[in-house]
Amino acid sequence: MLPNCTNVIDATPKADFLIKSIAEQGYTLEAAIADLIDNSVTANSNVIQVLLDSDIEPFQLFLADNGDGMSIDELIHNMQFPSSNPEGERAQFDLGRFGLGMKAASFSQTRKFTVLSRKRGEEDYHGLTWDVDHLVKTKSWEIVVNNQAEINQLLSDFNKLNNEFNSQVSEFSPNTIVIWSGLYKFEKYLKEHNRKKALHREIVQNTTEHLGIIFHRFLENPENPLTIRVNNSHIRSFNPFPESKQSLRKLEFRQKDFGKDNIKLEGFILPSSSIKDSQQPGNTWTPSNKSLLDMEGVYIYRANRLIIYGGWNGLIRKAPRLQLARLRVDIGNKADHLLHLNVAKSQVMIPHDLIKAFKGYVEELTAEAEKEFYNRGIKKFDHSPSDKEAKFLRKIHSNKGPLLEMNYEFPLLNDLVGSCNSEQKTKLNLLVRMINTTINKIRDTHEDVPFYKCEETKNINFGEAILNLRKNGYSNDFIKKNLISELGIDLTTLPTDILEILE
Repeated sequence: MLPNCTNVIDATPKADFLIKSIAEQGYTLEAAIADLIDNSVTANSNVIQVLLDSDIEPFQLFLADNGDGMSIDELIHNMQFPSSNPEGERAQFDLGRFGLGMKAASFSQTRKFTVLSRKRGEEDYHGLTWDVDHLVKTKSWEIVVNNQAEINQLLSDFNKLNNEFNSQVSEFSPNTIVIWSGLYKFEKYLKEHNRKKALHREIVQNTTEHLGIIFHRFLENPENPLTIRVNNSHIRSFNPFPESKQSLRKLEFRQKDFGKDNIKLEGFILPSSSIKDSQQPGNTWTPSNKSLLDMEGVYIYRANRLIIYGGWNGLIRKAPRLQLARLRVDIGNKADHLLHLNVAKSQVMIPHDLIKAFKGYVEELTAEAEKEFYNRGIKKFDHSPSDKEAKFLRKIHSNKGPLLEMNYEFPLLNDLVGSCNSEQKTKLNLLVRMINTTINKIRDTHEDVPFYKCEETKNINFGEAILNLRKNGYSNDFIKKNLISELGIDLTTLPTDILEILE
């Protein structure tokens, strides 16, 4: 036990100093708005509106949702620092952690913010305000309780702004509204003639794009899709993993128990054609203001919300030759303390226990991405040529990369096959397989298959064919290296009768 202390020193922090320190958590404007949206999603909202008045300073930003809302007691609780235990159990789809998100995110952009809220189905709002100027003036750790006149004025400002913008959501009735009164990073740190232009770019370009990426699973939810409106626009989803595209190649996933949750790693290889496609607006592979290189790397999802994307999170360095590689990582929200998720949800530290698993999978993924990148010159070959446009070689996709093969629809080869009898067709098929295998071995995309998977050997007596070669003076080594190996067959899988012939 500690000895009794009779002398103590008052260590109550200076409220305004502490608020400013809490605000410096690495938030950008789009990250701060995203953190508020997390609370709206957790509160079961399916419509969220972000409205900004940039015509008059101080700038005023509203974020409103139609979620569950809060009673006055719940509002007081959620305005505290912090409002929840980061180590506590969370609901499956709770996007919060520290109980600081709304406060820290808001103070990273403003020095005064108000929250108006009411329970779903109720009429009257309650209002509370954090104001740094009030903290400085009173030297006390106090939240301002808004009177009815202040609440009515803020509601009027919101409704006026809502009506001024296009793309209104019909029958939208907000239950919680967060109001930022002033955006000091734009008002104090930028010259007057640049403020509105910079703020407009941040909201219209960067924020809308960011929200479309990190909340894409919620926006695409077929059962209850989320609608996010930012001024005149409804946010469009951008899915970095468009699995409906056949050319997107997926590696076998890995899954591992992790704390009270599990973690799933799944690698994807974009097709080499995406390098050219990504230069066109509205393409599948990149949002409008980012390149393939920007989007390369690890994508960590927590409870369906994308936490970080782009870059390899310290595992390896980004490189142009790896721009076709994307690693999707899914975790729940019960292992935050093991992943060291920060307050701004912008950084994850991969624990030492998982580094080896991550690096091993990343090595496999990036090796396949490099093959695809360096083989991009073969994009001129058709994936499924028609009779009229048949090419001699065609490109096909496999789980090991793009492969080239001789195209039986090519007129000359088609005529040759048609002129052969059954025995001749069998021999021709063996030769075609050898050519295909050789081409892809040169390109380092071929992988040997077991004997039983080689379709071309099933229609002939392969042992008899080997004996005929032996009668014509060919050695066992020659047959292994120049026939069986060139057919792409794993020699260790040969059946016993074939091995006996070759002994």
